[in-house]
Amino acid sequence: MKWIPLTALIAWVPIGFAADLPVKQVILYKHGVGYFLRSGQVDQGQSARLEFKAAEMDDVLKSLTIEDRGGAKVSGVRYDSSEPLERRLSEFPFHLTEGQPLAAILDQLKGARVELKLGSEALAGVIVGGRVVPAVERNPEREQVSLLLDSSELRTIDLASAASVKFADAKLQAQFKAYLATLADARSKEKRSLYIDSTESKARQLLVSYMLPAPVWKTSYRMIFGEGEQPTFEGWAIVDNTTGEDWLGIQLSLVSGKPISFVSRLYEPRYAARPVAELPDQQAQAPVVYEGAMEERGDRATRKAASGGGAIGGMLGVAPAAAPAPPPAPMMMRMGGNVSSVAVATEARELGDLFEYRIATPVTVRKGESAMLPLLQQKTGARKLLVYSDPSAMNPMSAAEVTNSTGKTLDGGPITVYEAEAYAGEALVATLKAGEKRLISYAVDLGTRITTNLDSRVDTVREVHLKRGVLSTRTAAVETKTYTIRNVDQKPKTLVIEHPVREGFHLMNQKPVETTSSAHRFEVKLAPGASEKFPVTEERVYETSMAVSNVTPDIVVLYATNKALTDSGRKQLEQILEQKRKIAEAVREIRQTEKRAEALVRDQERMRKNIESLNQVSGQQQQVQNYARQLAGQESELAALRDRLAELEKQRAALESDLNALIEKLEF
Repeated sequence: MKWIPLTALIAWVPIGFAADLPVKQVILYKHGVGYFLRSGQVDQGQSARLEFKAAEMDDVLKSLTIEDRGGAKVSGVRYDSSEPLERRLSEFPFHLTEGQPLAAILDQLKGARVELKLGSEALAGVIVGGRVVPAVERNPEREQVSLLLDSSELRTIDLASAASVKFADAKLQAQFKAYLATLADARSKEKRSLYIDSTESKARQLLVSYMLPAPVWKTSYRMIFGEGEQPTFEGWAIVDNTTGEDWLGIQLSLVSGKPISFVSRLYEPRYAARPVAELPDQQAQAPVVYEGAMEERGDRATRKAASGGGAIGGMLGVAPAAAPAPPPAPMMMRMGGNVSSVAVATEARELGDLFEYRIATPVTVRKGESAMLPLLQQKTGARKLLVYSDPSAMNPMSAAEVTNSTGKTLDGGPITVYEAEAYAGEALVATLKAGEKRLISYAVDLGTRITTNLDSRVDTVREVHLKRGVLSTRTAAVETKTYTIRNVDQKPKTLVIEHPVREGFHLMNQKPVETTSSAHRFEVKLAPGASEKFPVTEERVYETSMAVSNVTPDIVVLYATNKALTDSGRKQLEQILEQKRKIAEAVREIRQTEKRAEALVRDQERMRKNIESLNQVSGQQQQVQNYARQLAGQESELAALRDRLAELEKQRAALESDLNALIEKLEF
């Protein structure tokens, strides 16, 4: 296998006639691209020609590979170029936009000579300007053009009254025609040609491959349940040929998976903005600062030698197509009283994270047509169930638990279910790896009815812990959801209940057969005509923390009497409780002493006011002396109270210090 180096594709030389290369292999992917391989003989003096839609050229230029099996040299690859529309239109002296009025177009052509016909009158002159007069009250919007007539008269004309407008300058007329032709060409859907040239004077065999946007291939399945046997699983692939070219006897492969793919703008010419360089003025020469070299000459020569002459790398190699294996004998299948005969000739294999179905026999799909191709038909593991996952519904869904025992990856798609030789319903399935198990539901089971009831309660404290003065508790909320199930039919059933997974809740009384990211699945066996109750109990534990120093004695008592507390923890809490009671008693006595002192101060204030009033009244000296004696006695009592307050404050501080020391060393 010989790959053509990129350096050989720089120059091209047009040679003789062009030969077409037919499509030999197509690989379709799930992310909207397809791999195409073309192969054919190119005779002496010929170039190979490929045709693509303009929208496909970006992907072709990004992925094109060329293999020459005859040892010939490819001298170049050339193709029809496409300059950006905006750049081509920018060369014209005017610009037309969608819905632009004629007055605005003429305004861009100031100085151009025009000829107008106004009924029987003909006018000729130079455009001064154009404008649109907005509508005012009952006067409609008008378009006007101002002209400098040949008589040197300035005149404004309503364009609505002009029967025709003609440019006197033939060059300007040609520019308008070219502008409109450019717009029409941009809307053209014609194909672009790509040529592969060679300087060899002999025939050669070329293999050319590339990626193109392609419709996503689809899958559909049939599941047929028989009496007392495993169901038959049948898969079909649906492909669409939108390339505009027949696929005649090609090798077709279908790949499941989504590799990264993107569009890179390679086809449309790209222009870079260049800086404007002005001539230097006559100024003093500024000093020039040169940067140091990043590599020496020897390093550069070594690097150049290492990079020269590289071949095309990182491209998809094309292996010779193997001779197709003979298709297996068709499998016969009963369905709705008819016989379905499908000859499945598909080879399947893993491609890393992808999975490939290779159709073993040549495939023909005409342009503009689609095809259904059989992927598989074989027995598979499945059992019929009921699934209940919608709590707002009364009836569960008829379903099947499908185990992919085909040995192949089954791409996602619809499944049509047949049961007892009749249509039973439809389902959707996501991609199923080999050996993976999945539930599918295809109908509503009216013979089973389900109701639900929710009961909740908040338990007492489950755990109490103390460490470094922080009291932590764990409290549980318990919820029980009871499913009441009635089997109306006189046949046994197996029901799968999908109970939602809730963050923070844990199952207590039931063990699921499996758990998904969103649901616990429980299996319930239903006897004929029987009713069942299936309770699911969950709990959620809440944790709280608080500083013991800030907790009142009543709260400490509550935790100390909790059954979840250990004996050691209870004794330690009782020590804290006793210390807090002493502190509370000291605080209570402090408050009482403060109240007595405040009452004495108020009484003294009252007596002083009375003494002041009596001193101004004759004959009241005795009463004044009585008040004075009472004041003296209260002053002595007040001094004693202040001493007691100081003593109590010291006592409280000592008790609090002892409590803090006790809290720091206690732990349970």
